Amino acid sequence: MTLPIFLELVEMKAKTASVLPFLIGICYSYYYYHSIHVIFLLLFFVAMFLFNMFVDIWDNYNDYHKAVDSDYQENTNIIGRENLSLKMVSILMYSMLILAGVLGLILCYFVGFPLLIMGVFCFAVGILYSFGPKPLSSLPLGEFFSGFTMGFMITLICVYINTNNVFTWDLPSLVRVLLIALPNTVWIANLMLANNLCDKEEDEKNHRYTIVHYLGTKTSLGIFVIANIIAFVSIFLEYYFHLAPITILASFLLIPFVVKQTKMLIDKQVKRETFSCAVRILALGSFVQALTYFIGIIF
Repeated sequence: MTLPIFLELVEMKAKTASVLPFLIGICYSYYYYHSIHVIFLLLFFVAMFLFNMFVDIWDNYNDYHKAVDSDYQENTNIIGRENLSLKMVSILMYSMLILAGVLGLILCYFVGFPLLIMGVFCFAVGILYSFGPKPLSSLPLGEFFSGFTMGFMITLICVYINTNNVFTWDLPSLVRVLLIALPNTVWIANLMLANNLCDKEEDEKNHRYTIVHYLGTKTSLGIFVIANIIAFVSIFLEYYFHLAPITILASFLLIPFVVKQTKMLIDKQVKRETFSCAVRILALGSFVQALTYFIGIIF
């Protein structure tokens, strides 16, 4: 397996979906709680990254096995297209899963039982996302679970491992973290939604009935627009409620860019041409949110 094939197999281009919520969690931990645990963060980052790569290989692996459309199995899915050994792919992904689990358990030993509960939830969602007779990715639930797990849960875990000695498990604390994580949450959900918009016909051929199948293209595009609005409203509220420095408002400079990318997706839903619009919004939007937050902490 060459490096480019490996990077495609683990969908390295999409890793901003996990790294940037992690960075936002660090910023919030330091700004609001004045607490950072570097060793715990490093352990969590490695475990998170390994599990994220496992999930993407697992997704490709299950899509390959379940494909009804032979053209998709042989020419689209990377395992069939590159004639990858299923045994090698299995060894690779299960090794990542086991190592991520071991690192997670070590971290649980130091920071406490709540991390175990959150970790089990994330592992369950990652595995069930593409496994079983009705995987989450083929249901109208895919957008919610991908956004909630990667956008909110990664940020929450990051905040907890930094602040476990002072963090309180009450509604106000959770709502504050949710507000901080909301831009990433909706942008990650939009990534899944854009993917399903572009793959509507292919999904239906392979008996995958996503939210786009049930709501239709027009309504789904409307949800995509609303989610982008929610992201910017939440960024303003982060500052308004003193959860982030004023510099985070510089994220509003991205609005013309987000509008342009959204219009491109509305005009055409073609995987090779416009799915990248959602990728760009997530990558640049989340990066600028984290960067402007970090700049505010420094100055």
